[in-house]
This record gives sequence, structure tokens and C-alpha cells, in this order.
Amino acid sequence: MRAILNVIWLVLSGFWLALGYLVAGIVCCLLIVTIPFGLASFRIAAYALWPFGRTVTERRTAGFPSLLGNVVWLVFAGWWLALVHVVTGLALCVTIIGIPLGIGNFKMVPVSLLPLGREIVSTQ
Repeated sequence: MRAILNVIWLVLSGFWLALGYLVAGIVCCLLIVTIPFGLASFRIAAYALWPFGRTVTERRTAGFPSLLGNVVWLVFAGWWLALVHVVTGLALCVTIIGIPLGIGNFKMVPVSLLPLGREIVSTQ
């Protein structure tokens, strides 16, 4: 079932979402100071391609730099990214067929809100 959901997700929205995060990661990596945010964008892009069967967990060894980076991310990008994922998820949940894709968007909210100090792990 996860494979079917992932293929539907990939075709309908995952590819474009991952492409957007990939472009944002490349732009962030062009500037030396924002490389950690670029790496976080690449991590989110990989998660956006195949979200079902994986989950986001907190890395216990992240430390203060991740906290500081998350505050900066939250102020400049995180809150509106999370808002877009919530609004899109609600819009997709209007139809019965779109409910799994809406759930996929809701799964993207925590990692788009605070991406540093997180890792994506398999739920299997």
C-alpha cells in the first residue's frame, strides 16, 4: 500500500515539491553561510519524493547550533512553508481520493517548520 501511495504522491505532487526544495537547496548552497539550510532543503526534497513509509525523528545529538539555525529558518522560511503544507493538505482532504495526499502534506509540516536536527528514518 505504501508503494502505491508513494507512486501516486510522486506523480501528482511529490516530484514538483521535491524539485522546489532542490532548487532552494542549491540556492542556499551557493552562499557559504546558508549551506546548513541547503543541506536541510536537500533532506526535505528526498522526503518529499517518497514520504509514505518514512517518518521524521529528532536527532538527540543536534545541539545548540541546530536550535539557533531552526530559529532563523522558522523566522525566514519555516512558518510559511508549514502554512502552505497545511493549506494544501486541507484542500486535498476535501475529496476522498485526495485524503492520502493531504496526509502526505501534513507529514511534511514538522520537517518544513524545523528541519535542522532532524533525520528521516524508515518506519518498517
